[in-house]
Amino acid sequence: MSGCTSTTLQLQIHPPVGSNQRLRSRIRNRRIPSRPLFGVRCAIGAEEETKRATTTTVVKNGEDSLEICRVLNGMWQTSGGWGPIDRDYAVDAMLNYADSGLTTFDMADHYGPAEDLYGIFINRVRRERPPELLEQVRGLTKWVPPPVKMTSEYVRDNISRSRRRMDVASLDMLQFHWWDYSNPGYLDALKHITDLKEEGKIKTVALTNFDTERLHIILENGIPVVSNQVQHSIVDMRPQQRMAELCQLTGVQLITYGTVMGGLLSEKFLDTNISIPFAGPPLNTPSLQKYKRMVDAWGGWSLFQTLLKTLKKVASKHMVSIPTVAVRYILDQPGVAGSMVGVRLGLSEHIKDTSAIFSLKLDEEDFNSINEVSKSGRDLMNTIGDCGDEYRR
Repeated sequence: MSGCTSTTLQLQIHPPVGSNQRLRSRIRNRRIPSRPLFGVRCAIGAEEETKRATTTTVVKNGEDSLEICRVLNGMWQTSGGWGPIDRDYAVDAMLNYADSGLTTFDMADHYGPAEDLYGIFINRVRRERPPELLEQVRGLTKWVPPPVKMTSEYVRDNISRSRRRMDVASLDMLQFHWWDYSNPGYLDALKHITDLKEEGKIKTVALTNFDTERLHIILENGIPVVSNQVQHSIVDMRPQQRMAELCQLTGVQLITYGTVMGGLLSEKFLDTNISIPFAGPPLNTPSLQKYKRMVDAWGGWSLFQTLLKTLKKVASKHMVSIPTVAVRYILDQPGVAGSMVGVRLGLSEHIKDTSAIFSLKLDEEDFNSINEVSKSGRDLMNTIGDCGDEYRR
């Protein structure tokens, strides 16, 4: 999960606000130039340039830009619900990910010790690794404030706390979350955040779990947003219904989480019946419990098994794993800059499967077979609402 800690999912009908035609008209009248969705920094040498073109992308708004790895290391798993975190083992694991080319880490102010671990990690990179790796490492964090008055002092104090914990002069990316749209304080907060960016304390401004309507309002207010982090998986295709269109019109890109559904989209849950106590793998983490509710909302365990069997067939064809296929499928969707894969630092690792995502190329047959199962479930836009609405019910 990203951007918040609540995992309550209430299934209420919530149709999109306005029509796509109206949205297109409004955006075109804003005079925001359309930008290419992806761009990759030039590297020295043809082989290195080719490699970076498949593993990295640039999120951008005007002169603000940040190169990130297209598969991000998600650090929600450090917040406590997945088991105890040993600081030294965790930082060693972060170094292993970075050394393997997985150089972008995503965290939040409320993910337990995540920001502190990054601060220790980045200092070890500075001391123990070549300057080239330090230039590639990225630390993306989130700020999830309570709905209090967003004064300049309050915003500055909170952002300074993250900078201190992460031991950086400037945050690579600050992703902002807001709980209650009826409180317009999110615009005040974002304007103060933009001021901090202009002062060099933040390199890029981004959002997490904002819906299409509010993203549009934020852009209309001149906030230089480069990305919006949202839930997106083969089961949850809501971002492709309205959000992706806005992204294509404005150049804002998507960073996705929940893409492997906390591990549900894996061989571990293939051919299992979790309705029988102790018969299948336990749903013993916050992410497994959260995304099982999404499975129920989408179509239930039987249909989910059909999806896993389809993904297994595609995975076997390409000699990769189910999670590798699941992430590659989302990375190939319009507007998607990068996808999150959670890391259980010091407890387990999946560097090999994750690295295989970059070389995997799904063909038309693969897409058609996956699309057929994905579309046979319920339309979650009608069931739950737009991106992030599951946290506001």
